[in-house]
Amino acid sequence: MNFDTIIADLAEQGWSLQERFLPETLTRALAEECRQREQRGDLAPAGVGRAEQLAVRESIRGDRIQWLEPGQSAASDAYLALLDELRQALNQAFFLGLEEFECHFALYPPGAFYQTHLDRFRDDDSRTVTAVAYLNHDWQPAHGGAMRMHLADRPALDIPPLAGHLVVFLSADIPHEVLPTHSERLAVTGWFRRRAQRLV
Repeated sequence: MNFDTIIADLAEQGWSLQERFLPETLTRALAEECRQREQRGDLAPAGVGRAEQLAVRESIRGDRIQWLEPGQSAASDAYLALLDELRQALNQAFFLGLEEFECHFALYPPGAFYQTHLDRFRDDDSRTVTAVAYLNHDWQPAHGGAMRMHLADRPALDIPPLAGHLVVFLSADIPHEVLPTHSERLAVTGWFRRRAQRLV
């Protein structure tokens, strides 16, 4: 796959939106897998913070998640392989030293949201580039659930979670939020990670 547009966008503005990035068959397979995991009770309320400070706070974040691991399903493996190709392309273009990609399914039930935040922890800079793939077919504006990106050089940008779309951005640079959703909202949210430098 050609990642030139993503690389050019990141170099110019720090973010990129790729419409219909995922093949339709993969998008539908991932959506079905996410729903099956939810039906089995595998998805759990997402927390805020990390390590000892990790806590579920639905007043801040209301999605339910489960991490993708190699070997769980053909769809998950195909997605992980595709994003690993992107990792290698980002390293070749920017010399970022990205060592791995981690991601989880994120299901937002109706009424859920995620307040404005950055994807990099204060004391750990390993998350370098964020990648969010959306799995929602027949999504309508009335369903809400847009990701609002707070950009430094222009008004806030609302990105609807349309099936197959991929959003990539620099994790430490762009505050963003998920606006309240009025319909079940599915995504695969992930981060390209480099070796952490301990911050003080």
